[in-house]
Amino acid sequence: MHQSSFQSALDTAGKGAERIAELFYWMAGGATLIWIVTMGLAVYAILSRREHSVRMTRWLVIGGGAVVPTVVLAGLLSYALVMLPELQRPAPEGSLTIEVAGVRWWWRVNYIDNTGRRIPTANEIYLPVDQPVEFKLTSEDVIHSFWIPSLGGKVDMMPGRTNRLKLHPTRTGVFSGVCAEFCGTAHAQMRFRVVVTDQQTFDDWLVGQAQELAERREPSANTDPADVHQSAAETQAAIGKTTFFSRGCSACHAIRGTPADGVVGPDLTHFGSRLSIGAGVLDNTPENLRLWLSDTHRVKPGVQMPDFQTLRGDEVDSLVHFLGALK
Repeated sequence: MHQSSFQSALDTAGKGAERIAELFYWMAGGATLIWIVTMGLAVYAILSRREHSVRMTRWLVIGGGAVVPTVVLAGLLSYALVMLPELQRPAPEGSLTIEVAGVRWWWRVNYIDNTGRRIPTANEIYLPVDQPVEFKLTSEDVIHSFWIPSLGGKVDMMPGRTNRLKLHPTRTGVFSGVCAEFCGTAHAQMRFRVVVTDQQTFDDWLVGQAQELAERREPSANTDPADVHQSAAETQAAIGKTTFFSRGCSACHAIRGTPADGVVGPDLTHFGSRLSIGAGVLDNTPENLRLWLSDTHRVKPGVQMPDFQTLRGDEVDSLVHFLGALK
């Protein structure tokens, strides 16, 4: 699967981005033409040693300084206006619908399935290739801006208003998304990743996301873990689950299938399967998760998650096992 090594609107992987890049190239060409004509006139005026008639001088100034730029810019404007309705056209009825809300400084994501049921996730978006997708965009606090440069244009997310964006991925890969509107302290770290897959892989992923966490068999205090066939990792995860609730994480985060039903922070039901931590700040590895839990505000200054520096080392380790197992 292709993964963008850099974030660029010219590394196109969607129909909207392709049209925007096409407009950019035409605009660059038009600007180059105007520059060549203008600089050509300037050089000619400097190097020319003969006198010119008033009529010829007027033609050079008016033609090169006014007519050529006006014609070129009018052509570019007409081209852009013709393109605009295509970029703003909504996705066909029955297309996949995804609700995304900007929250300082992360992304709340809800997929809407065929029955109208919402399937929540956060900070990561999966899309099927060669299929139009309708995004419904809003904000829960300040103005944000939703932008996946490789797939299409940017759209503002405003409190109390729902804006729409159609995207149509054309190739598979992992692409970067960002907030393109300054929204506060951690604005530059408000990112997300977009995974474009084939239809079957996407369908399987969405089915998995809809599932709630299967309740774990908790080890009894009087039972040897070997008797219930629990590995050391499973035992650590079970301890981590207890830590998750005892330390109050469930007040802000939801894990479907458990009593955790917080809505302040991201849904963690399938956290272990995500590519990143902290809205794209760190890759999702045990080492990075340990750093995030033990020193959150150093990793992402301004984040509203409490800094749990009082967690003991063994508690952090158990939480890493528990959250990492939420596939």
